[in-house]
Order: sequence, then C-alpha cells, then structure tokens
Amino acid sequence: MHDDIRIRVVNPNTTRAMTDLIGRSARVVAGPGVHVDAVQPTTGPASIESHYEEALAAVGVLEQVRLGEAAGVDAYVVACFGDPGLDAARELAHGPVLGIAEAAFHAATMVARRFSVVTSLGRTAGRAHELLDRYGFARACAAVHACEIPVLALEDPTSGALEHVTAACRAAVEADDVDAVVLGCAGMAAFTGRISDAIGVPVVDGVAAATTFAAALVRAGLRTSARSEYAPPPPKPVPGLLGGFAIRQTSAPALPVA
Repeated sequence: MHDDIRIRVVNPNTTRAMTDLIGRSARVVAGPGVHVDAVQPTTGPASIESHYEEALAAVGVLEQVRLGEAAGVDAYVVACFGDPGLDAARELAHGPVLGIAEAAFHAATMVARRFSVVTSLGRTAGRAHELLDRYGFARACAAVHACEIPVLALEDPTSGALEHVTAACRAAVEADDVDAVVLGCAGMAAFTGRISDAIGVPVVDGVAAATTFAAALVRAGLRTSARSEYAPPPPKPVPGLLGGFAIRQTSAPALPVA
C-alpha cells in the first residue's frame, strides 16, 4: 500500500501555459496522498499537430521519464492524445506509464456503450483512428470529429474555443447517436465539466482518466511487465545528436550534458 504516490504528468510540448493547465486538471482528480508533478521537455515543439512534431516530442518524453526515475516517481502520464513515446517510456520506467488516449477510451466505455472523439485539427484524426484500432476500441467509437482549432488557440480566451468545442461535441452526439464524447487533446482538459453540463452526456478528458488510473495501478501494486517487449532496452552505442540517450549498463539512458 502506497501512502504517498508521486505521478509525473508529462506535457510533451514545450508551452508552459499548457503544462500548467494540464497540471491543474490532473491535481483536481488526484485525490489525497497523490502528488502531481507537471513537467515539459527542455526542447521540442510548442505544440504537436503533425507526425514530425510527434517524433520530436517523443525524445522529450523520454528525457522527463529519465529524470523522473532519478527522482523516485511512481507513475507517469503522457499528456498528448497521440501518446508520443509511450512504448519507449514503458521500457524505461519502473512504474506504470499511461497515455491519455488509451486511458480516455477505457473510461468512455466504462460509462457508455459507444462514444465519439472530438479532436483539434482534422490532420490528427488519422492518428486517433490508429490508436482506437491498436487499443481495441474501434468498434466502440462511432466517429472522430475535428473542430479545426489549433492546439495553442485552445488556451486563448478570445478564440471562442470552448464554444466551438462544445458545438462540435453536441453535433457529434446528435449525428453519431452516441452516449459519451472523448476530448482528443490535452489542451481541452479544462472544458470537460462545462461541455458535459451543456450537452447532457459524459465528456471524457484523458488527463483526468490517466491520472486516476495511474494512482489506482500504483495502489494495486501493478506496473508494466518487463518480461518481453517492455523489458529495458539493451545497451548499445547511439552516435551523433542523440548520443546522450544511449543505453549503457543500466536500464535508463544518460541525459545529454547541457
């Protein structure tokens, strides 16, 4: 039994305001005895809206997991709906590592028969479909909708983001005849309660879902299996730009020297 649980919530982009928003959303649901540390990489894209940016962000996720391991963190949440670097992070961490897309899909099916996803930009919908299929939720999801609001505009009070996302969620419920909506971006985390009140169905934020699930897994004494695929990576040279991340004789890579 863990009396004090440390969860590191990693915002894979480098926008401090979004990291702060994600941290607040996680702390609201963390509960007694759970300490939430919201962090971001020291380098990487300001937002993640392409495969290129997701690949860059994955390195930053690994950086923060490595630092968390040194600090004794119990569990991690990767707070981007594309779940960047999730598999690699599971190879490094001693505790569970949860992505917000996978956690949100699980939560949605616990409170509804079918759901739809409302994400930010249409170009990210393919990744959402890919993850739905990978995690086994493709049949439970009716559709993926985009409200065409850039990620960084979600935190701008003058952008009308809340109204646009609410309208997209309402339209999804009516068009798809679903019982719940999953928000497909961590930047939408602060909207959850207001949208749910407005449209009358459960609205699932993956940051909240992953944080609560992570704490529950730690309390249950469960962690990622290290038997096969998620075993620590074998030591080997990594020449060039990422040389500081090479696996040496331990299960975690050394960080580049600043």
